[in-house]
Amino acid sequence: MIAIIKYNGGNVNSVQNALNRLNTNSIVTDDPELIRKADKVIFPGVGEASSTMKSLQEKRLDQLIPTLLQPVLGICLGMQLMCKNTEEGDTDGLGIFDIHVKRFPAGNIVPHMGWNTVSGLQSGLFSELVEDDLYFVHSYYCEISEYTTSVCDYILPFSASLQKDNFFATQFHPEKSGRAGNDVLKNFLKL
Repeated sequence: MIAIIKYNGGNVNSVQNALNRLNTNSIVTDDPELIRKADKVIFPGVGEASSTMKSLQEKRLDQLIPTLLQPVLGICLGMQLMCKNTEEGDTDGLGIFDIHVKRFPAGNIVPHMGWNTVSGLQSGLFSELVEDDLYFVHSYYCEISEYTTSVCDYILPFSASLQKDNFFATQFHPEKSGRAGNDVLKNFLKL
């Protein structure tokens, strides 16, 4: 069973619909025991960082998520909140990745929204994939770091995905990225 973490953020239904298209059972839950027992966990995200962290803290999910041992996939805001902190609302994250999330420089068109090329694929998430276009919607980004497993360029190069141990994360939305996004989700389900 795949657990999709329920909190005050959006996009949970899009992720569940994508898993349904892949004939994969999932449950949307904020129950710590169900999350801990799941085969895999997805931490999706569309929303604002500080209110999302507050929601996670109220449910004590901020303490649970970093202790999970199964494969965990953070998507968009989920990826950013897996980092040490973010400039969005000067918010402390879960600290899984020792990264400071930054806002794209002022004077540029933000958010970065639409299809963009992801390259330098270096993770099990990208098994049998080559450079491809994936769908993004974000105003904040993770710099290139030791955890970077793919790169995108919008205004400047940034991490399109991250990995540390059993924690995987994508800045792009695989559930909205057509065939390539489905392949990323399929690869996550095989981990």
